Amino acid sequence: MRTLSLLFASLSSIIIGCSRSEPPAAPSPATSAAESIGPAQASGSGDVATKDPGIAAVLANPARSEADRGRDARDQPEAVLTLAGFGPGMTIADIFGGGGYYSEILSGVVGVEGKVVLINNAAYDAYAKKGLEPRLADGRLPNVEYNIVPNDAMQLGDSTLDGAMIVMSYHDLYVVDPENGWPAIDAGQFLDQIATALKPGGVLLIVDHSAREGSGNSDANSLHRIEESFARADISSHGLELISSSDVLRNPDDPRDKGALDESIRGKTDRFVHVYRKNPDA
Repeated sequence: MRTLSLLFASLSSIIIGCSRSEPPAAPSPATSAAESIGPAQASGSGDVATKDPGIAAVLANPARSEADRGRDARDQPEAVLTLAGFGPGMTIADIFGGGGYYSEILSGVVGVEGKVVLINNAAYDAYAKKGLEPRLADGRLPNVEYNIVPNDAMQLGDSTLDGAMIVMSYHDLYVVDPENGWPAIDAGQFLDQIATALKPGGVLLIVDHSAREGSGNSDANSLHRIEESFARADISSHGLELISSSDVLRNPDDPRDKGALDESIRGKTDRFVHVYRKNPDA
């Protein structure tokens, strides 16, 4: 089999290095993320009305690496996580979380009573390992559990999760590159695993690079992008309702015809942010 280098390059927008330090502090529960979402989010469009001071405190923690802090301006984690409504005491799965940038933030957000399950498959783990080792060393993030699992058996359980997230890698469900270590994934079965694991009322946060209108999932392999309307229909077909979205990562100047890692657009792609909810009566 040829080297995994091409696959690793396609994932490099997700993986960020970090330095060894103390775990981030838990946020104050005084203002929940869910309470800070305005009416526009309930209707499934718009932007975050109020950011969460608890998440802001986690992001400001000096224990976070310079690399992670540098990524904040690009990825707006405070706004994104506020939209999702994640908070203290929750159990959240960071699926295809790569080097754990979001898992470290979530560690502080859910606090000592919560838990983060960082999920990678073998390909993601191989690329992310150097960043993950210092991030997780010596019990630095004691409420983060790291699992390397096959795509068709993520071992998430049944009604175990308050929330889950897939950031910039939902499109990878439609990438097929077996020669470089990425076999075809049964996307429907993958999403069913997540839907089953979510508790009634639990939420799935999706962030991904927008593809051109009408392209569906056809640009996933070549450009690492996916059409927003395709994502909405796809995920909704698994019993998850789109309840909110944000324009915080929009870039109307992105022509969406170049790969997400093309130097002319890297870090500046037009990205959609969706939050889906499992039926509370399920």
